[in-house]
Amino acid sequence: MVCLKNKNDLEMLRQSGGVLIYVLKTLAAETKPGVSLKSLDARARKLIEECGAKPSFLGYKPNGALQPYPAAICTSVNNQIVHGPPSDYILKDGDILKIDFGIDYKSYFTDGAVTLGIGEISSQAAELIKTVKGALEQAIEVCLPGNHLGDIGWAIEQYVSAHCFKVIRGLTGHGVGFSLHEEPIVYNYGEKGKGMELKPGMVLAIEPMISAGSPEIKQLDDESYATKDGSLSAHFEKTIAITKTSPEVLTPF
Repeated sequence: MVCLKNKNDLEMLRQSGGVLIYVLKTLAAETKPGVSLKSLDARARKLIEECGAKPSFLGYKPNGALQPYPAAICTSVNNQIVHGPPSDYILKDGDILKIDFGIDYKSYFTDGAVTLGIGEISSQAAELIKTVKGALEQAIEVCLPGNHLGDIGWAIEQYVSAHCFKVIRGLTGHGVGFSLHEEPIVYNYGEKGKGMELKPGMVLAIEPMISAGSPEIKQLDDESYATKDGSLSAHFEKTIAITKTSPEVLTPF
């Protein structure tokens, strides 16, 4: 069942999203060659606590996971797509890093992710990052009442394909707001006019994930997901509210 949000809920989600963006902007500004993934997680925990919020990923155990997630943020490098637990890995020039995390602020949940180029990155990596950002913006534009979930997936896949990259299969967006993961599933591919109708009060975490090579995935020993062929991947995510007039980005970055 999809849980619609009212005016008060949306105001609280704006506050939750404000915390997320403050933390994300701070982490992005401090991410550079020589920084360890574990230090970014420690920094995120401190910032989140200072804002009176909680990291919603920490201790979360999704269906199929062998153990609860051990960190506040996901830090996925290069071919890793999502769910990378922070390690002792030191970022180096040319890496691309995906930072993904959720905020629980007074029991209101938002979710967001960004892909960052570390130092001097390849032209392919730069184009990959630019494309996934563009795909997300295309998806947001169709988040209007009366449209359908299939319109979101169609917008993402058409944009990505036009830039000669692939939408990753098997990983999706989701509803969010009263908990970290809610209905509906938000696929990054689809058909126009198909799927659930979008209605005011729906809040969605839209998160295109794309690959420079194969769209297929594999799960690694640390329970993160990576491209099956080892190719670079990129990921962006924003929490979006469907309103009567236009989509509202609750985590603007």
